Amino acid sequence: MRSLGSTIIEKVFARTAGRPVKPGEIVGVTVDRLFINDFQGPIVFSQFETLHAEAVVRPEMILFGMDHRVPPADVKSANNHRICRKFCKEHGIERFSEIGRHGIGHQMMVEHFTRPGEVALGTDSHATMYGALGTLACGITSSDAAVIMATGKIWLQVPASIRINVVGRLKPGVTAKDISLAMIKLAPLNQFIYKAVEIGGECIREMSVSGRLVIANMAAEMNVKCAILEADEKTLDFVGCTADECHIERPDSDAVYERVLTLDVSELAPLIACPHNVDQVRTISEVEGLDVDQVFLGSCTNGRIEDLEQALEILDGKKVHEGVRLIVVPASQEVMLEAVQKGYIEKLLKAGAAIMTPSCASCAGAGAGLIGDGERAIATTNRNFKGRMGSPNSEVYLASAYAAAAAAVTGKICDPRVFLEGEAVK
Repeated sequence: MRSLGSTIIEKVFARTAGRPVKPGEIVGVTVDRLFINDFQGPIVFSQFETLHAEAVVRPEMILFGMDHRVPPADVKSANNHRICRKFCKEHGIERFSEIGRHGIGHQMMVEHFTRPGEVALGTDSHATMYGALGTLACGITSSDAAVIMATGKIWLQVPASIRINVVGRLKPGVTAKDISLAMIKLAPLNQFIYKAVEIGGECIREMSVSGRLVIANMAAEMNVKCAILEADEKTLDFVGCTADECHIERPDSDAVYERVLTLDVSELAPLIACPHNVDQVRTISEVEGLDVDQVFLGSCTNGRIEDLEQALEILDGKKVHEGVRLIVVPASQEVMLEAVQKGYIEKLLKAGAAIMTPSCASCAGAGAGLIGDGERAIATTNRNFKGRMGSPNSEVYLASAYAAAAAAVTGKICDPRVFLEGEAVK
């Protein structure tokens, strides 16, 4: 007999359904927040028109983000932006992140919009990132988004939950990005398909919200339906609400999980994902010495202040290697402004970095900063598929902001701990 205990994701489903739920059940879900980006926008809006809905239901729940092709570099993109502006104005979608007031959509969703306990969906697979706030969050299709705009609801199957306990304390130079890559190696990726991964443990509790966002974002590479982390006081401070204003859900002591996995990070070393799949994870020491042509520091995964601070622990006062291009892309205008106010942008410029406007840039191969034939990049992004950042004859390695900065200085992939005071590389 199944225990009455529930996982976090089951409790969020139960709240929106108004009754207890169980894995495998298909539930009508009321959506609290919906994200649409400029890449999918014209398709979503075209499909919405075919539904012949009288109006967009609750336009205040929608955030439209300009992030993939910003500013537009071709006429097609500019016309797509024009279509999106027109639609949003006509249908009362006021939370439109216009160029100059923009950022990567996932970052905009967690900056003062999405709250714990909500259902927050987005037209991009890395919408899993909002789960770091204790939110039911996942990517959806353009047709899903159109139906949500017309009805405010969506049908979802309640996923079975897998619990991952992250224990131990990270050593200097090892980050949430390294934890994410280690999690990808915990089990074959087919075991996570359409599962809710509930991530907790002492290491997560001690981690900043920025670090938690990295982990929830990268969980998309595990083939999960959603990832969810327990909200706490850090979460409330980050989103700017009180416990009375938010729905903070915690797992029951007798919650039933399909599997429970433990990741001890006490001895974790800096990791790197090698071409051409994210699950090709190695320790950096296994591949160090490889020359790099470009370093990309940014993206929805690692484009926040904490990432810039980590990079500057290595870059401050140094110069980017003469054979390397360092591209820095803050995750949002808010992040950019804070980086300017703290003097980080000046330090990065003095080091020899090229600072770009907040956007997805070359992360998805849709913006500036692509790499050419035979080139190798190390990036703090979330995917390294063949041709992901440019030429199909190039290579992309994924690692932390520390590792990116170390490569920018040396011109090679190397263990970043050699630059960090008091940390000996074993």
